[in-house]
This record gives sequence, C-alpha cells and structure tokens, in this order.
Amino acid sequence: MTGKNQHVVPHKGGWAVKGEGNSKATSIQPTQAKATEVARGIAKNQESELIIHRPDGRIRDKDSHGHDPFPPKG
Repeated sequence: MTGKNQHVVPHKGGWAVKGEGNSKATSIQPTQAKATEVARGIAKNQESELIIHRPDGRIRDKDSHGHDPFPPKG
C-alpha cells in the first residue's frame, strides 16, 4: 500500500511539507531545499509522490518514489 503524496508548498516565512489532503503541515522549514529534503524522506518511506510547488503555488517538479513500471506504459 502506498502513502499520501507529499507536497512542498510556500508557508509564512518558509516552506511546508503537507501530506495530500491534510489541512495541517507535517513540517515547516526555512528553505524550499530543506522542506524538499524532509518531504523526499517521507515520500520514499511511504512509496508515494513528491510534488514541489513554486512560490506562486504552481507545480515546479514531481518525483515518484513508488513502484512505477519501467519503462512506463503508453
């Protein structure tokens, strides 16, 4: 079973790691890089997606840590 996707999103004075669908942040960090590091660890542990957002909220990057087929179908 895979866990919740982890989002790195802008937060007051820093960056937050939020599990998809959660209203509260799992972790708040001073930099996007640190928040990404924390979120990547959670995503690897839960075999889920890491989604990094830009300061304006748009998606900047995604990284999968689940059991994706390789090569991908399609």
